Amino acid sequence: MKLLIASDVHGSAKYCRLLLDALNREGADKLVLLGDILYHGPRNDLPEQYAPKEVIAMLSEVSDKIICVRGNCEADIDLEVLPFGISDNSLLFIDGLNIHLAHGHKCEPVLNKGDVYITGHTHVPLKEEKEYYHLNPGSVSIPKEDSAHSYILYENRKFVYKNLDGEEYDSLQISGAKVTPSSAVVRRNPVLHRKVVRRYR
Repeated sequence: MKLLIASDVHGSAKYCRLLLDALNREGADKLVLLGDILYHGPRNDLPEQYAPKEVIAMLSEVSDKIICVRGNCEADIDLEVLPFGISDNSLLFIDGLNIHLAHGHKCEPVLNKGDVYITGHTHVPLKEEKEYYHLNPGSVSIPKEDSAHSYILYENRKFVYKNLDGEEYDSLQISGAKVTPSSAVVRRNPVLHRKVVRRYR
């Protein structure tokens, strides 16, 4: 199973289009969306080509591939117009891994040693190991703290961080080894490996 994991589209037709281009290029089986699909939110500027209706139309074409969790910017009306189901959180069991999905603006679920917890919300990529792994793909449309417009590609217990051009900039292979970030990623994203401060953005 190959997953493309992304978050925080925030109604940008431009970056939704680039995300779907990446989905086709990568040949992913499923598109995992970690919330904040249509609305840009009161703390963000309008993203490029802000057009929620266009985003709805584009996502409708791949609705059978989408797994989605609800973000803090999703209103009840968004749940009515989006052409796929949305849950507050989700749990996948793939390749012997428990992969918990949430937007990240609420308390984290009960996690066991070796679990993978993937969130969005902060708009900043994260790769952190505690008793469990905490990952964040950053934002598709409004990246923050000098991070890239990015996503995570998952296959065979490996999580690969890529920008929307498909260029890899970090990865994590789960096989019992410690998480070791590349030095370039730490320089570009100083919040990697820190405890995430839950910022409501």
